[in-house]
Amino acid sequence: MSTEEIIEKALAEDLGDGDHTTLATILPDSQGMAKLLVKENGILCGVKLAEQIFHKVDPALQLYIYYFDGSSIKTGDIVFEVRGRKASILKAERLVLNFMQRLSGIATATNQVVRKLEGLTTIVLDTRKTTPLMRSLEKYAVKTGGGENHRMGLYDMVLIKDNHVDFSGGIVKAIDAVHAYFRLTGRDLPVEIEVRDLDELQQVLDHGKVDRIMLDNFPPELMKEAIRRIAGRFETEASGGITGENIRTYAETGVDYISMGALTHHINSLDMSLKAE
Repeated sequence: MSTEEIIEKALAEDLGDGDHTTLATILPDSQGMAKLLVKENGILCGVKLAEQIFHKVDPALQLYIYYFDGSSIKTGDIVFEVRGRKASILKAERLVLNFMQRLSGIATATNQVVRKLEGLTTIVLDTRKTTPLMRSLEKYAVKTGGGENHRMGLYDMVLIKDNHVDFSGGIVKAIDAVHAYFRLTGRDLPVEIEVRDLDELQQVLDHGKVDRIMLDNFPPELMKEAIRRIAGRFETEASGGITGENIRTYAETGVDYISMGALTHHINSLDMSLKAE
């Protein structure tokens, strides 16, 4: 779903047949100004989106922006001022805050994790554990915070997970079925496979035909052995049981990527408010 569609649907959800509080209390052409006030330190994300929302509500609104996406912000900072019809500012207020607080929360959490890996080459990835219909925005927030995106959906990468392996009859059968599907459909997508232990890993190493191996729920010492056996033949990814507290230990095994669903689904929104002047 495009950003434009997300904004349209979100405004329709909030406004319904009208903002009756504003219609009752504010003169239609009354002019005013509001400031976006930061109430918690973090990484800013969602300024571009806020600008789109304000202009969707009222193209005449003017924004004066002082901090941009990716900026480090602290309590007391003013991100932007918005000037124009008071009624228009009020209509857009909650939607702007909902998006900016959540996206800034994701960017901040991602940045905190990424900074723990300074000096190492491991790349932090998000997952598909995103809010329905908000994936593109939440993955943008991850990148704003210094992480990278895993696949966007089920369509742009093949990821053979444990259930695929079990349903298809094993590692080799699952991999071969993917390549048979590619020949049949003319597709050519990156192939990743999840392994649960060193036995499954050895089957993949013997068979090949993948681009990346996901080491699922491997403790660090076992992961180190897995990385040694893979010996650079395939990209490697660690997943499962990894937190901000232990991520550096996992990264020190030499794994190429670490994916963390918590970047987008265990998030505290960053505290901000829109203050009328």
